[in-house]
Amino acid sequence: MDRRDFLRTCAAGTSALALGPRVAHGAPHHPPAPAPDRMAWWRDARFGMFIHFGLYSEPGGEWNGRATGSHEWMRHNAKIPHEEYARLADAFNPTAFDADAWVRTAKAAGQQYVVFTTKHHEGFALFDSAVSRHTAMHTPFRRDLCAELARACRRHDMKLGWYYSIMDWHHPDYLPRRDWEPRDATGADFGRYVAFMKAQLHELLTHYGDIAVLWFDGQWEHTWTHAAALELEAFCRRLMPGVVINDRIDVAVPADAPAGYHRAGDYVTPELAIPERGLPGQDWEACMTMNSNWGYAKDDQAYKPAPALLQLLAETASKGGNLLLNVGPDGSGRFPRPCVEALGAMGAWLRTNGAAIYGTQGVLFDRAPYRPGDATPPLVRATRGARTLHLLLDRWRGGALVLPDVRQAPRSARVLGADGVPVEWERTPEGLTITLADRGPNATLPVVQLRFDSALRIGG
Repeated sequence: MDRRDFLRTCAAGTSALALGPRVAHGAPHHPPAPAPDRMAWWRDARFGMFIHFGLYSEPGGEWNGRATGSHEWMRHNAKIPHEEYARLADAFNPTAFDADAWVRTAKAAGQQYVVFTTKHHEGFALFDSAVSRHTAMHTPFRRDLCAELARACRRHDMKLGWYYSIMDWHHPDYLPRRDWEPRDATGADFGRYVAFMKAQLHELLTHYGDIAVLWFDGQWEHTWTHAAALELEAFCRRLMPGVVINDRIDVAVPADAPAGYHRAGDYVTPELAIPERGLPGQDWEACMTMNSNWGYAKDDQAYKPAPALLQLLAETASKGGNLLLNVGPDGSGRFPRPCVEALGAMGAWLRTNGAAIYGTQGVLFDRAPYRPGDATPPLVRATRGARTLHLLLDRWRGGALVLPDVRQAPRSARVLGADGVPVEWERTPEGLTITLADRGPNATLPVVQLRFDSALRIGG
């Protein structure tokens, strides 16, 4: 069963989709009290880059001339024998890989952190590992991609995160094997696999400088347990106390969980969907693809345009979450051009409107903004600071806009990047009414910023 099959089968009742078969996000999440500053940068960042790269990138979802679907899952989907798939490493040679170019693209997009697949479910490591020969160092490429990316992130002042899959289709001690796979599991010892995994995580957390995020995945199979998750979390924190860890280190919360049950991880990870009302009381990050796949897909050119991606960013921030937007480099190590172009356009928007995203909190109005006389309410996303409210408009339209949940009069109001466009306001019995000029910026998601003299109150 691949990720999409699992989602169709198991996602009912959850508030978001999953990168692989894993926990229901409607379950309670009670992380330990974080160090005072551990999550602060992450909450302010709001926007990061996910990079899926591995052996699967070169075939790009094609095997023996046929598309496999869900391309980073191609070995499972196409039921490729272990020995045959492993031979992809013999030709792994992404000569166009340029860590600085990757990080410059993220920087230009306005992204604040990068999360890179050090080892996906296929078990192939993109770093130098003393405990495995199934790595990029034992291929024609013979380079440590993680080391180069870590140096590039330091040069460009970019936070770095490691994705690491608990599930491993290559390692002889990982259990269970694929249900279609004839490879003999006699003598396999999952405890030895856990020791191997810890050895690799020790390398990732001690050889590459400061690591901001550990992004686990592949924890849904029965061999992984809650106790193992807690122990692994403690192991990682001993090595890197300030690292931020996602929820996919742990299994689902059992229905009969006792009071005070603690699930490992700092934040939850809805996938390919944004929860309707966010996840109040929880830190969360929506991971999204730019087309329909995580790994590079030769047969998938349906890249989302920049305006659609900006809508995703605005929606996520307005609901109090982060957006982790994925790029799947091709087999040569290049980012697809449509990704680079769309990310560049997002960065241009953020250079003007970043105050509405970075360091903000989400605002969900109980009573939606409306235009007097209109039967259909306009789409208005909102974020806030202590004394600031940002209204992210789906399009510019002059006239009155009533905010029933805002009763304070602002000290000032302006359109970000268009200070010459007047914005008027008045307090009315219906709420704060702002009036926009007929002619405004011809831009994606124009932002009206309201500043207040006292602490902003919403609702009531």
